[in-house]
Amino acid sequence: MPPPEQYKTKTSYLVRVTMESSPVEGVTLEVLKDAWDTVKSSPLGVINTPMISGNQTTLPLNTLCNFHMKMENLQRTGSFKIRGVANQFARKPTGIPLVTMSAGNYGKAFAYALKHYGCKGKVVMPETAPASRSTLIESLGAEVERVPSSHLLDVVNRCVLQEKMTFLHSIDDIDLIAGHSSLGFEILEQMPNPDVVVVCCGGGGLLAGVAAAIKLSGCNNTLIYGVEPEGACTMFRSFIEMKPVSMDTQSIASGLAPPFAGALPYRICRQFVQEIVLVSDEQIMAAVADLYQAGFVVEPSGAASFAALANGKIPDVAGKKVVLVLSGGNVGMDELTDFKKTL
Repeated sequence: MPPPEQYKTKTSYLVRVTMESSPVEGVTLEVLKDAWDTVKSSPLGVINTPMISGNQTTLPLNTLCNFHMKMENLQRTGSFKIRGVANQFARKPTGIPLVTMSAGNYGKAFAYALKHYGCKGKVVMPETAPASRSTLIESLGAEVERVPSSHLLDVVNRCVLQEKMTFLHSIDDIDLIAGHSSLGFEILEQMPNPDVVVVCCGGGGLLAGVAAAIKLSGCNNTLIYGVEPEGACTMFRSFIEMKPVSMDTQSIASGLAPPFAGALPYRICRQFVQEIVLVSDEQIMAAVADLYQAGFVVEPSGAASFAALANGKIPDVAGKKVVLVLSGGNVGMDELTDFKKTL
């Protein structure tokens, strides 16, 4: 599903806006580094994931840039989400019932943390999320309730008001974003002063955290790009309309398809992110296939950054040091089979 007609005048579906100059309250280098220390010492066992040079792979990418892949598909629980969850759980009271909403990856990390800390909790999932994701979350001991995407917040509110549960937000939470920023600091440890960093974007928490960590560390010349599916372009629309927006989302990359852009991630992205680019579901599926054939199991949501580079969506990369964040690897065999049939 392509962007609405009013957005098609933008060259290559790419948005550049004037960045905010005023800092977002609570988002400082000190706060983010404190979260990084929390994530590194977390009992949840967050991994410092490897960075692999594209030159060391068989990926069929015809580009003149020096690209590297940050392999969050190898992370504990299969995605970057454990970073934010580790910081959230370290700063929130435990022993009380918790509820969240997630299409899969955050829910898996959330359920993993619930099990470790001995807490009860529920994950409210959109019906469009693969069934294998909810089965996996339930196997970790968390309750799952699948509902239409438009009803997610209503069900969460019911759990809070009627079931006396405490809500942990999977997108709009400063502790979560600060935890995700640990990925940005790791990138700088492995590649100081990258020219370009490309990050998959759903609600915007990862993009906001990585961008803030890199920019506040003094990498003023590093250009940071967010990548969204054409059918789930909430941050793209938010940049155009200059406010967080909601939309009916539809994409093979369910992890990048929340029905809204987070208000806090939007403000941080406005301050630190250069551009938002869009890729089609077909380009995402091709990226998953290319990565798989090269030996990397990456889910559609995690492959969007590779799809953007492979399809020329990131401008002016010739001769540049480019980091692609492959944000997750939670893809079932049923999904891989479907992709093979489609391609």
